[in-house]
Order: sequence, then structure tokens, then C-alpha cells
Amino acid sequence: MAYAIIKTGGRQYRIAEGDTIDVDLLAIEAGKTATFGDVLMYADGENLTHGTPLISGAKVTGEVVEQRKDKKVIAFKFKRRKGYHRTVGHRRKLTRVKIKSISIGKVIIAPSDIAEN
Repeated sequence: MAYAIIKTGGRQYRIAEGDTIDVDLLAIEAGKTATFGDVLMYADGENLTHGTPLISGAKVTGEVVEQRKDKKVIAFKFKRRKGYHRTVGHRRKLTRVKIKSISIGKVIIAPSDIAEN
């Protein structure tokens, strides 16, 4: 099964066609198409293609399913015997994306090139 590794929002995600992932908030409405151009690696069953650091001409397209919030994360600060305690919490804003297609452009790897390296 073919998969790719993309970078968005400072994080890297391993994706395949049909996967649903949560990424940091994107300014795209639900139902619209999102395109990710930062493809770091692509692999099908036989060949592996990686960029330096990105694969030129490669892109991943997906449909934005929804905008949502993550579970609440609570940070509790406490210093013993000093009467000091603080509770701080936050919820990350996320975009849920369903991956539709992965295209790597016109990168062609010949079997003879693999054998020589």
C-alpha cells in the first residue's frame, strides 16, 4: 500500500489514501479541498522516493471534514508549603482532513539506478 510523509503545522504525518488525520487549524472551510505541497517521502510497495528535503512537484490533496477542538490539556503548577498553585488549561484547534489522493509528479526511478547505488 502506498503512503507518504507530509509536513504541515510543524509536524510530520504518515498518510495513505483514505486516511483521516487531525492537523493544526487550517483556514479552509469544511467541504473544501486542502492541498499539502510539503511531501518529504513517498513509498509504494516497491519503490521509495525521498526529497532533499522535499519532493519537487509532489502534492497531497484532501477534503476538509470539520474544524474541531482537541481534548482539554490541564497544566497544574504547585509549590509545596508556599500556598502556590495555578491551573492553566487549553484546547488545541484542529482541522480534520480526509486524504483523497497522493501524486508525486514526474519522478521516475529506474530499477538500474537502484542497483548501482
